[in-house]
Amino acid sequence: MGVQITELLAGEEIALDRLKGKILAVDAHLFLYQFLTTIRQPDGTPLSDSKGNVTSHLIGLFTRSTSLMRHGIKLAYVFDGKPPKLKEKEREKRKEIKIEAGKKYKEAVEKEDTEGMRKYAARTSRLTSDMIEESKKLIEALGLPVVQAPSEGEAQAAFIVKNHGAFAVASQDADSLLFGAPRLIRNLSMAGRRKRTNKLAYETIKPQLISLSDTLNTLKIDQGQLIALAMLVGTDFNPGGIKGIGPKNALKLVTKHGNDFDALFREVKWDGQNEVPWTEIFYLIQKMPATEDYHLGWKSPHQENIIKLLVDEHDFSLERVQSTLEKFKEETSSRQQKGLGEFF
Repeated sequence: MGVQITELLAGEEIALDRLKGKILAVDAHLFLYQFLTTIRQPDGTPLSDSKGNVTSHLIGLFTRSTSLMRHGIKLAYVFDGKPPKLKEKEREKRKEIKIEAGKKYKEAVEKEDTEGMRKYAARTSRLTSDMIEESKKLIEALGLPVVQAPSEGEAQAAFIVKNHGAFAVASQDADSLLFGAPRLIRNLSMAGRRKRTNKLAYETIKPQLISLSDTLNTLKIDQGQLIALAMLVGTDFNPGGIKGIGPKNALKLVTKHGNDFDALFREVKWDGQNEVPWTEIFYLIQKMPATEDYHLGWKSPHQENIIKLLVDEHDFSLERVQSTLEKFKEETSSRQQKGLGEFF
């Protein structure tokens, strides 16, 4: 879901070239869901191979990764681990939404409503364990590091950035800021456009760089207050937040009470709307598990393994895969030669 506070964030649109040479800790699950949701056929069904296996996630992953790599951006994909127990309610909510969307999709099929089919089919997207494992295989075949988080992937990505292992977290959601990520990159898409929420239309976008310190300074709050603000609006651990409180009202309340969180949550009648004490969610976010047991290293793409996975196992076009890899090699070589020329 992601915490809905983006309208409060201090960010700036940047050119993709500004990220050249930078390491980005990617929210892998979010990227994969984006691909599963948007890369679909006219009737809304995901792209599949001749055996009926969904390939939308692999198409998106291969295309976006190689494109960003050609721009000199170093990607490190971070995968979710075991979700916290407090996330179960949100997971159940998402499951119910998918079930309802599935029913509406069937109704749209019966009515031959193509627009409805595309709309509701996208909401039924499921990321399976098999999809995750083959995504990891493709990432490693591309020579990119895979990091396994003990729990929330965005918390691990934030940990990597905080420890100077990467420049920023790459995600559409703002959750990594709650986990203390110094910088967040949103809208990291080579297409230069994105699908509008609940619509079939697209809008032009540019990457957005969001600074945690700039955001806190602009809002005149600290990290603890940012977490409290997010809880009022709603997080994955308390979906919906406090009824009737949006980002702007949440900011006013947090500013009013400062760090007296007991008074803050007493005023909004937290106990009357939540079964879990506010302290439990607050400290879960503040102390979300992360590990130092990861390695960031980049290698040249392993063409044979890429072709085996995409072409042999999933019917990708050999010519297209080879062409994409060849472009990557040419542009990488050109960039290296240019660097040498500038040096001399």
